Amino acid sequence: MKGKPFSIPKSLVWQAYEMVRKNKGACGYDGQSIEEFETDRDKNLYKIWNRMSSGTYFPQAVLLHEIPKNDGGTRILGIPTVGDRIAQATVKILLERPLEKVFDKDSYGYRPGRSPVHALEAARQRIWKYAWVIDIDIKGFFDNIRHDLVLKALRRHCKEHWVLLYVERWLRAPLIDREGKMQERQKGTPQGGVISPLLANLYLHYGLDCWMRRNFPKIEFERFADDAILHCKSEAEADHVLQCLKGRMEEIGLELHPEKTKKVFCGGPAERNKGRLCEFKFLGFDFKTRTLKDPRGRLFRKMAPGPSVKAMKGITAFIKGWNLHRATALCLEDISIRYSPVVRGWINYFARYCYRNFAYRLWSVLQSRLLKWYMCKFKVTQTIAEKKLGRIRRFRPTMFPHWYLLSGGSRAV
Repeated sequence: MKGKPFSIPKSLVWQAYEMVRKNKGACGYDGQSIEEFETDRDKNLYKIWNRMSSGTYFPQAVLLHEIPKNDGGTRILGIPTVGDRIAQATVKILLERPLEKVFDKDSYGYRPGRSPVHALEAARQRIWKYAWVIDIDIKGFFDNIRHDLVLKALRRHCKEHWVLLYVERWLRAPLIDREGKMQERQKGTPQGGVISPLLANLYLHYGLDCWMRRNFPKIEFERFADDAILHCKSEAEADHVLQCLKGRMEEIGLELHPEKTKKVFCGGPAERNKGRLCEFKFLGFDFKTRTLKDPRGRLFRKMAPGPSVKAMKGITAFIKGWNLHRATALCLEDISIRYSPVVRGWINYFARYCYRNFAYRLWSVLQSRLLKWYMCKFKVTQTIAEKKLGRIRRFRPTMFPHWYLLSGGSRAV
């Protein structure tokens, strides 16, 4: 540490390496994978620490990767190199704890101990208290973050010069595609960088959360990264807040999506909903009027969340992509070990609301894939496959999470 302008503990870099190794991830522009980095791990880690401590660390270009979206557009990801991800994780670990004390209680995205489940539960309770919701969608959020504003916010909570220096370098690191074409950046932070979610949260903490608390202290909201909903008592209040919000977004260099940002009526019976939009999406769930049952067994109509059509289509396509009918070399136990963790994650997230509906939909797609696998492996008819799998299910009901779910379990085991 002697003679270095910046005092950075080696243990911090090691902790960052462990985080990156656990998260895995794709190669950056240099083509180096985690496995290749680990072939000379100690030397590579020392190089990162030495350069960061001496002030000579400069990030490499960020690999541009486009992911197609369901609406026909593309989502741009920026993939830093393994070394740059470790350097970013070093700063993230240092900043995360002090910033956690600052962030708003209704900010749920990319924070330790918080998850979409907490945001959904808060939204579920509040839609019965307030008649209107403003569903916010920020157009190209990560690509339009102003560098000067995020650095200004960071300076309020961090006095370490090396942190500010390297964050600025990461923000300005160019994007490069697989053909080698370079793009300079004057705004935005790559969606895919280790430090990006933390910087994005800090940006919207001052850009949205603090602004809402200051100007509309009585309005409750839930925000998960750039996905947020605001609860209003009346349509007039919703119109006023939405108009003010558009001006606020312009002040911080952002824009509300003109088609996806909307006000939604969520209070009252169906006859009052005529001519009004009364459905919105939030974190993979559709919030709309459903038939519910009270503790006494009486039916009533009220807005409630349920797995969205888009999410179910995504799950179905994902399962079909496994091509189970071709995996005839595997036994049923192998299939359970390989795919049950994924299915269990879906169940634990989506089955908490509209439980029975989700159970049957998941059962339908998974069981049809298993039947097809059994028929291909043992060259039998569908009737025989159904009988054989039914017998296995009776003796081992927890072998697959969806078997247990349909039998009445509320969570995957």
